[in-house]
Amino acid sequence: MYSILALSMRDNLLIATLTEQNQVFRACELGIEREILGQIKSTIVSPQITVITGLRRVGKSTLLAQIAAKYLNNDYYFINFEDERLLNFSVTDFDLLHETLISLFGEKKVFLFDEIQNVSEWERFVRRLHDQGYKFIITGSNAALLSQELGTRLTGRSTRVELFPFSFREFLQYKQVQIPNLASLSAKQKGVLRQYFDEYVLFGGIPDALKYPELALHKTLYDDVLYRNIATRYKLENVKNLQELAFYLLSNVSNLLSFNKLKDLLKLGSVNTVSSYIEYLENSWLFFVVNKFAYSVKEQQIAAKKIYGIDSGLIKSIGFSFSENRGKLLENIAFLHLRRQQKNIYYFKTAQDHEIDFVVPELGLYVQVAQQFSIPETREREIRPFFELVKDKNPQSLLIITEAEKEELLVGDKSVLVIPMYEWLLQ
Repeated sequence: MYSILALSMRDNLLIATLTEQNQVFRACELGIEREILGQIKSTIVSPQITVITGLRRVGKSTLLAQIAAKYLNNDYYFINFEDERLLNFSVTDFDLLHETLISLFGEKKVFLFDEIQNVSEWERFVRRLHDQGYKFIITGSNAALLSQELGTRLTGRSTRVELFPFSFREFLQYKQVQIPNLASLSAKQKGVLRQYFDEYVLFGGIPDALKYPELALHKTLYDDVLYRNIATRYKLENVKNLQELAFYLLSNVSNLLSFNKLKDLLKLGSVNTVSSYIEYLENSWLFFVVNKFAYSVKEQQIAAKKIYGIDSGLIKSIGFSFSENRGKLLENIAFLHLRRQQKNIYYFKTAQDHEIDFVVPELGLYVQVAQQFSIPETREREIRPFFELVKDKNPQSLLIITEAEKEELLVGDKSVLVIPMYEWLLQ
């Protein structure tokens, strides 16, 4: 039982916390308008619960502020559950929270909950008030946790939004670079775009890391994910194993990987351990696992996987020897661009076992990434699988993304667009 004094102190702390959070949120810099802001308007104005997920420090709180400024007309409450003063907040405290919010700011119909996964069983309160006509926009850094909770008590009531680091277009806007007409690029414009694209490859698109390049924010973020999002949440006893696996994956993005070989290489005990750790890393938005395209689910499960990282800047800052393997980073950036638009992305193997980097089945799109397409051996290697593909299937679109080359060629009766990555990313 709380004493009267303890209850009074707790109430005063809650009042101070909510007041300060409200002031800070309303005064925060909005930064560049995120591309997704216009795309999610229908979700924001609908009664559906809007769930925004993404990596730590990727800009979810700023996106909430942009949503509030553009769509909510001051009719909202903001609560940040990352605040250490709310560390012991539980589901039974929500009614007191609501009462305090009304007393401080008046009655409003929209709740903005930042990093809601820190409160166990939060979905009970959200469902009860959602059924009463309140709107919720919530963020979280753990994809699986949010999916589990949404799937149990909030089925059919929510719409999920994924927020990624800056795209190349957003990166240019952040750098205040005017994007030229892509249909008629001059040599100077191409040179400028290539210059900034090189920066994008090197530094990535995590907003704070770009804002404060003198700070080791990639390392801080990486450690936060490993320790706070994963080791603490899943109560892992051997964090060193998780560290070694994450470092190996960051150093081998875009490569084919076998879970069984990872188990032996890193001495992780069992394939189940490898699978669980990678699932934790994926749920925390550090990595994406890409399967081989196959109509058999079993074949997809047993085939080697490809791993991609969430941000090229983070990969270069933490991973090993990536300064010498630009081609892999380009492939990783191409994956992220596709993944922003489509969830179902695979790699493909032809009947002759030649690899195509990406296939997006819903679009009938097959993509190769080739750093130096002008080199004859590279050119032959990248085109050869397309000849096999055209014979065996009926692809709708064939694409080769390069460092700088641009042309259109024929493979059988199919047209193949060859395009520089800096241009493709802006289309």
